[in-house]
Amino acid sequence: MAIPSTVPACIVLAHEDPAHVRRLVEALDPFPVFLHCDARTPEPVFRAMTDGLPERVVVLPRIRTGWAKWENVEAEVSGYRAALATTDASHVAVLTGSDYPLADAAEITGLLAAHREQSFLAVHPLPFPAWGRDGGVARLRYRHWAWRKTMLRLPVPRRMPRDVVLAGGSQLKVLARHHAAAVVDVVDRRPDLVRFWRRSWIADETFVPSVLSSPALTPGFADEHVPHSLWWIGWDGTAMKSPPWLTIVDAGRLLERRTGSDVDLPHVFARKFSTERSTDLLEVVDEAFGLRRRASPAAPVVSPPTPEVVAP
Repeated sequence: MAIPSTVPACIVLAHEDPAHVRRLVEALDPFPVFLHCDARTPEPVFRAMTDGLPERVVVLPRIRTGWAKWENVEAEVSGYRAALATTDASHVAVLTGSDYPLADAAEITGLLAAHREQSFLAVHPLPFPAWGRDGGVARLRYRHWAWRKTMLRLPVPRRMPRDVVLAGGSQLKVLARHHAAAVVDVVDRRPDLVRFWRRSWIADETFVPSVLSSPALTPGFADEHVPHSLWWIGWDGTAMKSPPWLTIVDAGRLLERRTGSDVDLPHVFARKFSTERSTDLLEVVDEAFGLRRRASPAAPVVSPPTPEVVAP
């Protein structure tokens, strides 16, 4: 049975902090949510994350995802498949389990309705100077493996795909329906590209941007996307590998950047949040944007179990 139409359908890729994941799901009401939980996550944490969720939430088959691995793309694509098959939403948003909306459903729906056939993502053709000396090309030119958060690179160049325009960008994105369908179609029709990206470094930052940027794979994309991220991320200008956790001290700059007069298009999502660090800030966000006022009784907040020590 198809899920009733709402915009957007939301893919949430999570692996920890079930209390925040459930809060995120609640804040996304009434949007359909396609929730993926890493197969490495302990069963008690998975159950705390998924038991008693409302009917608008579909729990996707679990894949063993991990740092810098192709399987992160597989989980994302599984969400596209489910959203396309069970909703008629005009857009599909890709979030992580540490994200949160900065707008209510009416504002998000209105923004996407004004850009019905357009995707929102910043795509950078490679080489991209911000990605190091080679502009990120080495991520693809050489075969890679991730082992215990260590990059292993085979220092032998390989042949690059001839019909693909190499590009990069964030995994966080909002795709128009036909662009999400194009990504799924390439995964199904082009096993050669899947094999190539399996050994690429951080494939979730290059596979979808490259597929969309390639006229041979996604005709017309250049004129059918808005080169703007809908996420506010708390980068502070210092060198760091991942975004900082947001706390109550970030409230001023988050709200200023979200609502300032110099913002052409609003950031309607932000990251990254956690129950331990961000609860006070999340209360401010809920109050500022009117979130979680229609919480479903079918989705009680479940306290997480005592953490288990898991071998890496």
